[in-house]
Amino acid sequence: MRTRTLIATLLGLATLLICAAAWAQGQPPLQPPAGPVSPLSLPRVELAVGGGDADWVGVLRILALLTVLTLAPAILLTMTSFTRIVIVFSFLRQALGTQQSPPNQVMIALALFLTVFVMQPVWSKVNEEALQPYVEGTIDQTVALDRAITPVRAFMFAHTRQKDLGLFVEAAGQDKPRTRADVSTWQLVPAFVLSELKTAFTMGFMLYIPFLVLDMVVASILMAMGMMMLPPILISLPFKIMLFVLVDGWNLLVGSLVRSFA
Repeated sequence: MRTRTLIATLLGLATLLICAAAWAQGQPPLQPPAGPVSPLSLPRVELAVGGGDADWVGVLRILALLTVLTLAPAILLTMTSFTRIVIVFSFLRQALGTQQSPPNQVMIALALFLTVFVMQPVWSKVNEEALQPYVEGTIDQTVALDRAITPVRAFMFAHTRQKDLGLFVEAAGQDKPRTRADVSTWQLVPAFVLSELKTAFTMGFMLYIPFLVLDMVVASILMAMGMMMLPPILISLPFKIMLFVLVDGWNLLVGSLVRSFA
């Protein structure tokens, strides 16, 4: 029944289209109006490009600002302490076995605020040495970028392993740099990310040890009692949460993360 209705509808639309085409062919073509055409009778669009160099500079500044805002998430992930913090939090949740508690939104929000806290001295230097002079007009854009990247590079150098940095310098086919100025930012950023990943995994392993011991103890007790069909996680989860709360785990973990960037 539905198929027949659909076919009838399509045939009706096709008939209407054929009739409309035949009617259009029988109509005379449109003729332009005789006599002069009033300027008000037709719409008119005018495009004008004007202004001096200052207007183009303002447009380029807005474009650069939009580009920076677009790359802001990548900059936050790769050039700050966010990577280490969020990975350690993820390891903690897996070690506890609490699945989705705390939720991702809470973990990301806490990681962002801790990142702001850790990076505050660096961003203060960027604001004082680069942003404020640039806003006041005492330095140009190139000098501002050079001054802004200097504190960030110093932070990344302080937390980058020489082995990771040497990997990208060697991959780039360059000679061994004599000073930090010889290392480009494009080589420093991936080396910094690798170092952060290694540090985060090391801290995650240390987090796993006490909870793993507790899981093994609970599993051994259940096996000795003959309750092999009962998942050990059901019994060990409350004890792991109680242990984490009794030792004030959040204070210890956050304090260790913050001090690791000192």
